[in-house]
Amino acid sequence: MNPEHQRWAEALQIERQHGDAAPDIIASRVQELALAGDEAGVQRWIGIATRYDLLHQDDGERH
Repeated sequence: MNPEHQRWAEALQIERQHGDAAPDIIASRVQELALAGDEAGVQRWIGIATRYDLLHQDDGERH
């Protein structure tokens, strides 16, 4: 699985595991990694966040 597919899979898994709390979980993880100085981890989680947002960008238009 390439990194692009991996980020999509991670975003979907976080959504399944955490539901409506997923954005808070993602933001918390980015903050923890930033405070730890883990730039690669921050970039990975920003990638996950981007894909999570793409999954939900049309949610408001569907209702």
